[in-house]
Amino acid sequence: MSALNHKPDVADLDALRDAFEQPLSAQLEALLEQARAHEKWPTAQLISLFERSHRDSLIARHQIGTYLHAHADTFNKQALVLGVTGTPGAGKSSLIGTLCLELLQRMPQLSIAVLAIDPSSQRSGGALLGDRTRIHFPSREKRLFFRSQASQQDLGGMAKSTFHVTRLLRKLFDLVIIETVGIGQSEIEIQRLSDHTLLVMQPLAGDQVQFMKAGIMEIPDAFVINKCDEDELARKSLHLLKASLKLARLQESDDPNSSPDIFMTSATRGKGIGELAHYLEQQLAVYPQSDIQGTQQAHEAYFLRKWVMQAYGEFGLGILQHFADEPGLQTGSFEQKELHFKRLVTRFLSELN
Repeated sequence: MSALNHKPDVADLDALRDAFEQPLSAQLEALLEQARAHEKWPTAQLISLFERSHRDSLIARHQIGTYLHAHADTFNKQALVLGVTGTPGAGKSSLIGTLCLELLQRMPQLSIAVLAIDPSSQRSGGALLGDRTRIHFPSREKRLFFRSQASQQDLGGMAKSTFHVTRLLRKLFDLVIIETVGIGQSEIEIQRLSDHTLLVMQPLAGDQVQFMKAGIMEIPDAFVINKCDEDELARKSLHLLKASLKLARLQESDDPNSSPDIFMTSATRGKGIGELAHYLEQQLAVYPQSDIQGTQQAHEAYFLRKWVMQAYGEFGLGILQHFADEPGLQTGSFEQKELHFKRLVTRFLSELN
């Protein structure tokens, strides 16, 4: 059991706790203020900090989160997180680029951050920046921010740090769009992070059958058939998708109002973009009335469990389950819960000895 060989040092945990109590540095405070004004370089610097996994970044994440909470009147945004997933080649990136420009035209006060998860380079571990070549945003447009992130070979379709980066972006933008690597039987984790999910498909690509096998058809809140440049092909695809949804959601097939929204779009022709943008306008309007806190707590609980599994394996999950009702695992920042869990590991291993 590898975790037995990596017992946390009590002195290190105490030092980490003390570091958590230190105020945010003037440098980070300045970066936050610039990022609030949607300056791109400061925003990128903060994201890089949230992507790292070393001790200093852990401390900075907690301090920034505490600062944002204490200054909620200034950092008062609470972005809707939109997950966009689908098979590679479905045109997700081009669709997102066109959709963002349409939304900004309709809602001039809106600010959007796009986090595109790219496959990792086997050699360097960095992101293969395919999405950046297909999304063209005006370089001086502060309302739009784009970031590529390496998947780091994570099976969930996102990177290990996507959750933490999203925590930051929620407080800086009105809409955060996360584009996954490409959906497969293991890449449905986007539902654990997004408030609303779109599944993008190609006309008559046969994706529906594969998605039904994996249970993916039950996850999205809405479907997009993209690349509908040829009308007859688009109509056939629409009928096929509706039939597949009736099979995939048999328990809802008798209720016509339970059918999810389906949009037919073409980024090159601009077809259906207005209708999809209007749909997202509606989601942005009703989002503040939803149970935001409850949803985010559920997201955090999932990613805490995932962190425990990645760091400690089944051994850690057993400890997490045994001490599930510990107050330290119920309240405080995500980083404080990490620290508390490490103390639980120390306590458990000490009792074994």
